[in-house]
Amino acid sequence: MALQLGALRDALTEAGASADLARKAAEEVATYETRFGKIEADMSVLKWMAGANIALTLLVLGRTFFS
Repeated sequence: MALQLGALRDALTEAGASADLARKAAEEVATYETRFGKIEADMSVLKWMAGANIALTLLVLGRTFFS
């Protein structure tokens, strides 16, 4: 059984969805949540890399023009 969001499953069941459909929907949403978490982690690495690149570029340009 995959990871589920219990509150979502309960809300869907309460709204009238069958237990099986509510379970499948909760599993699918949990899968997307995991994907978004991975994307956020990748974005933080890319931000760090871009910041380091900009800092090094400014350092090189500063040493070239102001030395």
